[in-house]
Amino acid sequence: MHHEEELRRKLSRIDGRGYKAYKDLTGSYEFPWFRLFIDHVQGDPFAAPSRLSAQVARATAAFPDRLCATKIRRVALGDYLTRAFAKASGQEGRRHSGTGNSGLISIDAPGQQVLERNSVVITDEMIDLRFVVGLPAAGRRILGREATTLLLQDVPRILAACLRRQNLDLQELEKHVQTVEDQEALREQLNSRGLVAFVANGSLLPRRSRVDDRPMTGSEQRVPVRFQSPSELEVELQRPNGGPVRGMGVPAGVTLIVGGGYHGKSTLLRALERGVYNHIPGDGREGVVTLPSAVKIRAEDGRSVTHVDISAFIDHLPFIAETELFSTENASGSTSQAANIIEAVEAGTRLLLLDEDTSATNFMIRDARMQSLVHKDREPITPFIDRVRELYEKFGISTILVMGGSGDYLDVADRVVMMDEYRPRDVTRSAYEVARAHPTSRKKEVERPLSPPRPRKVLSEGFDPARGRREVKIDTKGQSLILFGRHMIDLAAVEQLVDPSQTRAVAQALLHLARRSARGRYSVPELLQWLEEELQEKGLDTLSPYKVGNLAYPRPQEVAAAMNRLRTLRIE
Repeated sequence: MHHEEELRRKLSRIDGRGYKAYKDLTGSYEFPWFRLFIDHVQGDPFAAPSRLSAQVARATAAFPDRLCATKIRRVALGDYLTRAFAKASGQEGRRHSGTGNSGLISIDAPGQQVLERNSVVITDEMIDLRFVVGLPAAGRRILGREATTLLLQDVPRILAACLRRQNLDLQELEKHVQTVEDQEALREQLNSRGLVAFVANGSLLPRRSRVDDRPMTGSEQRVPVRFQSPSELEVELQRPNGGPVRGMGVPAGVTLIVGGGYHGKSTLLRALERGVYNHIPGDGREGVVTLPSAVKIRAEDGRSVTHVDISAFIDHLPFIAETELFSTENASGSTSQAANIIEAVEAGTRLLLLDEDTSATNFMIRDARMQSLVHKDREPITPFIDRVRELYEKFGISTILVMGGSGDYLDVADRVVMMDEYRPRDVTRSAYEVARAHPTSRKKEVERPLSPPRPRKVLSEGFDPARGRREVKIDTKGQSLILFGRHMIDLAAVEQLVDPSQTRAVAQALLHLARRSARGRYSVPELLQWLEEELQEKGLDTLSPYKVGNLAYPRPQEVAAAMNRLRTLRIE
């Protein structure tokens, strides 16, 4: 352990030298109230910034112990401190002139969701904050004076702004932690109340756009409507900090969301998709919670499928002997949607979320006229409408479905909610009356009962990310692409991935699972359970061979989605 003055001397000594001399800085340095670790130095000013971390004793940071009393509180506190660093470094970053990333000070900043991350790791004794710095250079020559200012003045000032209690708004911090804890408590009550989702009264669901997840702001043309539950569905849940809260409880079973176009159907479903995560205060969805295993299902033309038993939905395909072990490099809309459902069941979901706008029409419904024109013995698809009740009654898997074009689904729904100018109405009774007054003559097209998915055991050779004799290459591009060896995994249709840091964690998780599968034959659920236990016991750092701060917790469902889209996947 060196003193900060040693860092100053090193910077003075390498001033003006070639950029690789920065490697001499690697190590740890004692400052008056924290320790600075220069964990990895970039080899070039245009390369990824250098990785640094700072550790401060919890007693020195002086945050009240109650803010770290439980895991969810530590997650919320770490999230708040990450945001505080991002805010402070935004004021300091890019102050220095130079080449490439010179002068950059940055952290893995979160979005609207509060995810468990390793940008800040809180233990019983200390707080470990990880960030990156672009070490200053002119061309490829070290700017020692600028680096001295960066590391010995700017970084300590930013750290003080986010790691010392006296420099933070404690009331705002308490609210942040309590809001996250309240959401976790709401979600934990769903099972005991027989619910799969809850939307608190007063929630603000509309977003600014599909690419801007912040809440909609009012304007003369668009005035966001606050959510108010229909009285028939209104329930009261308890929050440990905020007290009782009333809102719409979505019961287990089959729920339809209906209504005219642009009246808020998909907006409600989108909020429920994100209800598997907690949200920051002021997001508008702090009172929207969904079963943590909920999976959004959609058609996904072109995806690969490996040995998935889709026979419950698709059978007797022309020129294909069986669909119990269905594989394809280029799935159609209907076969991809069938595979997505079976894979979600395999990954442990208890709630499916579907929107007709992103579903394959022929997978969702065959009406009476089409049944008369094309006889069942010429139609390989058993539509979802004929399986949705069986999924719930036989396996306890509920469905929330946005439907605006097919009244046949009224016959299989337990509850029907109509969105009218973003206001929900319970129209279940009216829907039953309509169904009785206008009976459909379509026939249920089920040839055999629904059976559990066949266990799929993963072969290690299909998991190999090596590129010939070259080293293992794992990389991500944004939120939706993973480079796994020589192959790209496209996750653009996996709509519940909300952060590029989750995607990075998923990529590393695949490598983790590859090493596990090399030790034996494990089924997909066994691999997912093992990974979850590893993460719970050892944290996100177990996914990376070296210290990083840019990973966020991935759900098993998204890990499974990536594994299932790996085109080299091999099943026993």
